[in-house]
Amino acid sequence: MTHDDRSSAVPAMPDALRADVRLLGELLGTVLTESGGAELLADVEALRALTIEAYASDEDSLAKAEELVESFTPERAAEVARAFTCYFHLVNLAEEYHRVRTLRGRDFSGPDAILPAVDTLPGAISQLRGEIGEKETLERLSRLEFRPVLTAHPTEARRRAVAAAIRRISENLVLLDDPRANDAERAEIRRTLLASIDVMWRTAPVRTAKPSPLDEVRTAMSVFDTTLFEQIPLIYRALDAALQPEKVGVAPPVAPAFVRLGSWIGGDRDGNPNVTAKITREAAIIAAEHVLLGLEKHTLRIGRELTLDASTTPPSRELRDLRERHRDLSEDLAGTVEERSPGEPHRQVLLVMAARVAATRERNADLAYSGPEEFLTDLRTVQASLAAAGDVRSAYGELQDLIWQAETFGFHLAELEVRQHSQVHRETLEEIDRVGVDGDLSERSREVLETYRILGRIQRRFGPKASRRYIVSFTQDAADIAAVYRLAELASNGSTPPVIDAIPLFETFEDLHNSVDILTAALEQPAVQARLEATGRRIEVMLGYSDSSKDVGPVSATLALYDAQARIAEWARANDLELTLFHGRGGALGRGGGPANRAVLAQPPHSVDGRFKLTEQGEVIFARYGTKAIATRHIDQVGAATLMSSAPSNEQRNAGAAERFAGVAEVMDRVSRERFYELVRSEGFPQWFAAVTPLEEVGLLALGSRPAKRGLSVNSLDDLRAIPWVFSWTQARINLTGWFGLGSALAAVGDVETLHAAYREWPLLRTMLDNVEMSLSKADERIAQRYLALGDRDDLAQLVLDEMRLTREWVLKTTQHTRPLESSRVLGRAVQLRSPYVDALSLIQLRALKRLRAGADEAEIPELRHLLLLSVNGVAAGLQNTG
Repeated sequence: MTHDDRSSAVPAMPDALRADVRLLGELLGTVLTESGGAELLADVEALRALTIEAYASDEDSLAKAEELVESFTPERAAEVARAFTCYFHLVNLAEEYHRVRTLRGRDFSGPDAILPAVDTLPGAISQLRGEIGEKETLERLSRLEFRPVLTAHPTEARRRAVAAAIRRISENLVLLDDPRANDAERAEIRRTLLASIDVMWRTAPVRTAKPSPLDEVRTAMSVFDTTLFEQIPLIYRALDAALQPEKVGVAPPVAPAFVRLGSWIGGDRDGNPNVTAKITREAAIIAAEHVLLGLEKHTLRIGRELTLDASTTPPSRELRDLRERHRDLSEDLAGTVEERSPGEPHRQVLLVMAARVAATRERNADLAYSGPEEFLTDLRTVQASLAAAGDVRSAYGELQDLIWQAETFGFHLAELEVRQHSQVHRETLEEIDRVGVDGDLSERSREVLETYRILGRIQRRFGPKASRRYIVSFTQDAADIAAVYRLAELASNGSTPPVIDAIPLFETFEDLHNSVDILTAALEQPAVQARLEATGRRIEVMLGYSDSSKDVGPVSATLALYDAQARIAEWARANDLELTLFHGRGGALGRGGGPANRAVLAQPPHSVDGRFKLTEQGEVIFARYGTKAIATRHIDQVGAATLMSSAPSNEQRNAGAAERFAGVAEVMDRVSRERFYELVRSEGFPQWFAAVTPLEEVGLLALGSRPAKRGLSVNSLDDLRAIPWVFSWTQARINLTGWFGLGSALAAVGDVETLHAAYREWPLLRTMLDNVEMSLSKADERIAQRYLALGDRDDLAQLVLDEMRLTREWVLKTTQHTRPLESSRVLGRAVQLRSPYVDALSLIQLRALKRLRAGADEAEIPELRHLLLLSVNGVAAGLQNTG
């Protein structure tokens, strides 16, 4: 593609975004000059100019850029890498703010939105009303569930200190955009911006030590504190406004509290020896501390503002009874509150309730609530009293927001889910059978049993909802489910075991194929039958995207996951079970990433049924939930898709397309898998993979608490975690895990008209190809060639490049696009903006890798690794969805 082709193909940057990027770039230039002199800025600008020219397919400029990088001293190369990384952080926050600016300029709901977009909850409800009627639509809405589960997989490469600096810069960018600011205020904002960018530049971008699991818990809590706790009730309120525009805030709400947060952070011990039973308990306590502080603060604020006199707003009998119970709990507290709020019974009750929430947090047994249900009962008593007295605005205003918050987060904030590998359970039981539960068990077996005891303690303190789900990784037999319940009994030593819902996780291609047989056998187990009886025949099954893709390639994995979901959904219906499928999607395309709302709409009939649960990991957590407006839009979109997935029109479209294009799917599955095996089963592939990507070096990066490998050498990929598998290919600008085998698969089908019809009519294929377009747009063949040359295997390098070209060719034929991302203006523009700068960092990374692979001197290795890790950090920031 020529320079003119590239520049004309992508929409121009909006003026407001361009101004923000220019301003931040100029301020960064000032910081670089002040810190490293004009020469540093000149080197950065020279490399920037060459990579921009090279992006327009000027091979000579790319060679010159490579020569310039080679000419840098190690210190200068590190400074330049840091400069480009800082630039990416600034561009990312500018684009994020522009997205917020755009969202604020759009109206998705309300009485003025006559035809709300179908990717909003009001739009989905409007369409459902037309398909299934008002009554059934409201019934489905009442059962709606969205369960995002936060995980701590190490894909968030930036340090928390850098993230804090970015947040300060973002806040000042918002202030600068305020048209009411005068010249003096703008000058001060610019000064503060410059100071914050200077701090970011001077902050070491790479962690020197891995974070602990509790560090990861606290990082995730920042999303709750800054965004979700405040924003969740606003999301429900907007939905209620769309449902009953004339009654919102003055009548009982129709909108349900449909979000339930989960977390694996501090509970996921599969392959992570740093997560112990003690860590799990501490993680639960930290989360509870945050939510109880939030509930206390809001209850206290509402109570202080509710200065309603008994003469104008008389209390109900139930409220007076509640006030009497408060006196029974603490005559001193109740008396003090009544003295300060004479004649204000609603205020009195809420202030005592705030004190009771504080007592719950402080573990004051005399005053503490028994659980969130008791707190909610008291809130509803206050609400009913206000409504009966005629003050409906106080009843259904901020008090309703507090009720929604308590319904959503309880006293535990996020359900802490435990995950462990099935093999660990099997080996623990074998050991117990040999020596007995009180015998001389290994440290690992004792830790397994202690985990169940800790679950019991968490449940006794915060209730069963705080932590009852137990994920069994690599479930390969019904006995793997039975093992969970048997271990719970053994750990309890005769006392009542914790409440456990054992959830099978099917990860490999073979396990997905066998899933229904395994589930059928599990149904016969007494422990499973007992849990089904207790839960109203609710059951949960988790599907792993990462390992299935690493197992058979992205195309076969996608098709196998769809087939497994269809069969499991049919199995659940046949057995009268209410199924929730839990999607173990990562942030990158090679790990099931991509827009969640489109993925929901592409699922098989009856596999969603108003309930959607997925993992949210690494950088995805902050991208989706770190900003209030973006979090609101994301939850709205996923909620809408979850409702629409079971609309008759959507289910008929998916079922019809799956049947119509079954032949296409069969060919794609077979050919793509053969092509994938041709690569990964080649003799010496693991060693070659480690040579041509920064696999080993990624393992050195202090990204997260989990080890990159399950204790193996580079001689085997079997136990290599999907994260470094994906992350390494991404760093090498190949993105192989997102597309490899697709070109051969499409070419084998061969009929362009059939393929284009499938792209138009088959949501699964459309989602797959749209995601692959993004993956290909972030790959770069010329940079990839330089990485592939690091390995002494021209045959494998050529295989990868041939498949990349074939995939690009056939994806464009199938979509009838002239270039990747042609139909995505915003994403196409973002990729075009970043790609030349990512190229610069890739050249710096290649410099370090080449010298390491060539056998650098022992004294030089630390310096080279540091440079490489700096570039890894920068490329991750530039590409965004990396692992």
